[in-house]
Parts: sequence; C-alpha cells; structure tokens
Amino acid sequence: RLHQTVKKVSGFFVCWMMGRFGCEHRFIQSTNATWMTRNLLKTSLIIILCILIIGLILPEKLIIPVENANENSWDKDTFWHPWGKSRVHEGIDIYAKEGTSVLSSTDGVVIYKGKCGLGGNVIFILGAKWKLYYYAHLNKDYVSFGKIIRKSQIIGLVGTSGNAKGKEPHLHFQIMTLLPHFWRIDNSTEGWKKMFYLNPIQELLDQESLSSL
Repeated sequence: RLHQTVKKVSGFFVCWMMGRFGCEHRFIQSTNATWMTRNLLKTSLIIILCILIIGLILPEKLIIPVENANENSWDKDTFWHPWGKSRVHEGIDIYAKEGTSVLSSTDGVVIYKGKCGLGGNVIFILGAKWKLYYYAHLNKDYVSFGKIIRKSQIIGLVGTSGNAKGKEPHLHFQIMTLLPHFWRIDNSTEGWKKMFYLNPIQELLDQESLSSL
C-alpha cells in the first residue's frame, strides 16, 4: 500500500511539474514573440524615418521641363484657374511644337508611365523632398518603370494626347508634395488641395533665383 501511495504521489508530482513547465515554456515563448515583434516594429520605424530624412535632405534643382522653353512659354495665370472636369488647373501648360523634347525637371525615379485619363500619355517621377513631378499629354515617352532619371534628361516628346487632342501642343506639368504643406490652404476653390499641389511657376522661378546668386 505504501508503494502504491508513493507511486501515485510521484506520478502526481511529475504531472504537476510537467504542466508547470509547459505553462512556463509557453510564457517564455509568448514573451520572446512579443519582444521580437516590438524590436521589429522599432527597427521598421527607424528605417522609415531614415528614408524620410534622406528624401528631405537630398538637393533639389529644377529646370523648365521643355527644351528651349522660357517664362513666355506658359500662361502665368493658369495655375489654380477654374478648369473643366477637374474644377481647377493644378499645374501649368508649357506650349511648344509637337515633338519637342520633354526634359526631366529634376533627378528622380520613374514610379509610373502609361495612359491616365485626361492626361493621355503621362509620366510620374518621384524626386527630392518627396515631391512628385507629373508630365502629361505626351506624344511619346522614353522611360521605364523604376528607371533613375537625371535632371535635363529627355523623357518624352510634347504632344496632344488625352484631353489635349485638337488643341495647341503643350506639356501639362504638375508638382505635388507627399508631405502636406498645411500653411498653403486657402479659401479658393478646392483650396485645401493646395497643401499637396505646388505652383510650378513659383517653384521654377525660385530655383532660377537661387541659381543666379
């Protein structure tokens, strides 16, 4: 009887220890998983922050994106002018003969090329300061997705694609910022969008002023 009692107690003790160990093991696994998740999240945030900072500190130098164009090649009052289906004109139109070379206004990487509704044949280039450069109504393009582009590189030709068909050939040029400029919001039509859409004329003229210093 004593032997049977000892055997039962021993068995109970072993089962209790195994159960306890199992709980502790699961607790350790859970703790390790939480620690790894937190470290992964922390590392990811640091990487994202570094990428954002690098994008902001990269130098930005702009040129007029049409060969031989100058300040007389566009209407100075077209930015944010009431404009058809889009309600306001979110860029400028730079007029030139069809087939004139379209130049990249700045260094960047192509994030889209193809057809885009009213814009016809378009190119989107991501440049420094987290700004997007949009080139529309192209006759033809010479870029590919993911391609790194240098400032003044030929990326396409002036055309009349999209809703520019039947109109005077021109390049529709927009500059957008991925980091909102809240101070630019005003009471004009869709004025809240101005925190994302920058005035290309002002951006280009500011660059020319800096270049002349």
